Amino acid sequence: MVNKQNLWFVTLFSLILVLGIYYVSMGDETLTALAGNNDISEVVEVTESDVIVALQVEDDESVLEQMTEYQNILLDTSATLEEKNDAYEGLQALNNNQSECEKIEKLISDEFKYDNFVKIDGDTISIVIASSDHNTEIANKIIRAVQELYDTQKYITVKFE
Repeated sequence: MVNKQNLWFVTLFSLILVLGIYYVSMGDETLTALAGNNDISEVVEVTESDVIVALQVEDDESVLEQMTEYQNILLDTSATLEEKNDAYEGLQALNNNQSECEKIEKLISDEFKYDNFVKIDGDTISIVIASSDHNTEIANKIIRAVQELYDTQKYITVKFE
């Protein structure tokens, strides 16, 4: 009987092997055409929304990695019941954390009209606002609006990028 893990390994190994053979068999002209003109002297301008997108992608990757780890524990037949319960609770906590972040992001977008990124880690809420204007009055209003969502005291930071 074929194990699912072995099947995935063979499938991915075959794909890597085929792509490797294709890459090796490509001519130099094709590689040069694919590479294009790599002029390093070009200046790349980073906008505020690019910073927010980069933070969101980084956070999404870490959350996906944690979810995969928890799912592997849940699917592992040798894992104990306690480990599976901890993994299930971890998945629920990740989902709750993501929904809280989305709720805060929507609040800031709707009420203050700023692109933003929110990361929650326990009682700490870090907010990054896509604006070059560092306005402490707006930061205080954002902190108060976010704190109103919670019954317990949270440590909230607002950073303008």
